[in-house]
Amino acid sequence: MRFEIVGKNVEISDSMREQIEKKLSNMDKYLLIDPDTIARVVARVYPNSQKIEVTIPTKIGLLRTEVVNDDFYAAVDLAIDKLEDQIRRQKTRLSRRHREHLAQAFIEEAVKEEGRDIPVRTKTVAAEEMALDDAIMHMELLSHNFFIYRDEENGQICVVYRRANGGYGLIEVDED
Repeated sequence: MRFEIVGKNVEISDSMREQIEKKLSNMDKYLLIDPDTIARVVARVYPNSQKIEVTIPTKIGLLRTEVVNDDFYAAVDLAIDKLEDQIRRQKTRLSRRHREHLAQAFIEEAVKEEGRDIPVRTKTVAAEEMALDDAIMHMELLSHNFFIYRDEENGQICVVYRRANGGYGLIEVDED
C-alpha cells in the first residue's frame, strides 16, 4: 500500500509519517488492499483537538473514517481501530447473508420518498454502475444512510437507503 499523507494547519513530521505508515501497513493482513492502493490520510489541527481522516479504496469498497482527539497518536490508533472494525463487520455481513435473498427483499419493498427542506449543502455525485447488493455494501462501508448508484440491469439511477425499522429501501428514478 502506498500513502498520501497531507497536513492541514500542521506540518507532518517524520515521526508522524512513520507512525501512520506503520499502523496502516498492518491493514494488509486483511487481504483487501492491493499493493498499488493509495491510502489518503489528512491530519488537521484545531485549537483544542486533532482530526485524522483516512480513506482507503479496497476491492470491496471504500473504507473511510474520521477521528477527533486531543492527541495525534491516539487519533491515529482510534482511526485504525475503526477501519479494522469496518472490515470485520463487512466480512461478517457477507458471510451471514445470501446476496440473492437480500436483493429480492429490497425489490419487493414499497418505497416512498419524503419531501425535503431547502438543502444547506449541495453535493454532486457520479452514480457508478453496480448491482443492488454491491450498493448496499458500499453504503455500509461508508456508514452512510443512503447510497446513489446506477443499476447494472436496467441502467436506471437508484437510491438505496437504511429504513428506521432496520430494513433497507430502494428508490428507482424514472428518467422519462
